[in-house]
Order: sequence, then structure tokens, then C-alpha cells
Amino acid sequence: MAYQQGGKDQDSRRLYNPYQDLQVPIQTLYKLPTSPEFLFQEESIAQRRSWGENLTYYTGIGYLAGAVVGSGKGLAEGMKASEPGDTMKLRVNRILNASGHAGRRFGNRSGVIGLMYAGLESGMVAVRDTDDVVNSVVAGLGTGALFRAASGPRSAALGGAIGGLVVGLAVTGKQMLKRYVPI
Repeated sequence: MAYQQGGKDQDSRRLYNPYQDLQVPIQTLYKLPTSPEFLFQEESIAQRRSWGENLTYYTGIGYLAGAVVGSGKGLAEGMKASEPGDTMKLRVNRILNASGHAGRRFGNRSGVIGLMYAGLESGMVAVRDTDDVVNSVVAGLGTGALFRAASGPRSAALGGAIGGLVVGLAVTGKQMLKRYVPI
């Protein structure tokens, strides 16, 4: 018979606990810390991620966001590419191939942008020994310029300007969100 909620059989049965006969106080067996642990005292003072965490975060977020956007674009391209005489299996195959191709392309590009941004921002923090808005904007400017550098100096300058502008708008939006939206 299936599991029943309540009823007269419920009183005569009890759930099996594999730890009941161990006689070990499980609460004192593992004393896990509730706050982050740091090797050096200076690390606990800084209120930011380390360069490795920064690198992993921005690269991962960039790749994920790019893959999702690229998959959406590929979905639209795959639906446009379907022809009137195609079977359903062929249409689904076109959509999946287009989504996978565009998702990989966009994901890899935005992951590389996140990697460069994280490296430049962490480098700026290390060189200037401060963590402020200037580091983020300069890192965005440098990332845009480096990403478009292979297309020539004019394209690199335009990419740098766009990168700096996008990061400046993102930092401004984050500060406005902190100020005006109580979370």
C-alpha cells in the first residue's frame, strides 16, 4: 500500500533512524565555524573577493549569460531557417544546432571578456592599493580596448570607450540601487 498521511497505522509505525544506536553526540562531533576563516588578519579586513574568486566569478557569470543570450539568438535563427516541407524532427534538429552554435560562440566571447575584466580590475586594485569606482571603469575601458585590439586601433578605442561606459553605468546603477532600494 502507498504511503498515507495520518491514519491509525501511523501510530504503530516509526521512521527508521540509522544513528540511534551510535550514542555519539552529533552536535559536538563536528564543530563547524559560522563565520569565514582567514589565514591572515589582513584578509579579514578587506571587504572584497580575492583575485581568484573575482576571476572565477566574472568568467563564470560572463560565460553563463553569454550562453543564455546566444542560445536565445540561435533559437530565433533556427526557427527562421526551418522550411515549409521540413519534418518536426528536422526542425527540432535545426533549432538545437543553431542554439548550441550561437550559445557556444556568445558564451566563449563573454567568458573571455569576464576573464580580462577580472584580471585588469584585480591588477588595478593591486597597483593602486585602493578599491574604488576608478578601478572598475579603467578595467572596463582596458577590457574593451584589449578585446577589440585585433581589429585595429580605431576599433580598440571604440571598444574601450564602450567598455568604460558600460562599467560606469553598471557601477552607477549599483550605487543608486543601494541608495534608493531598501533591501
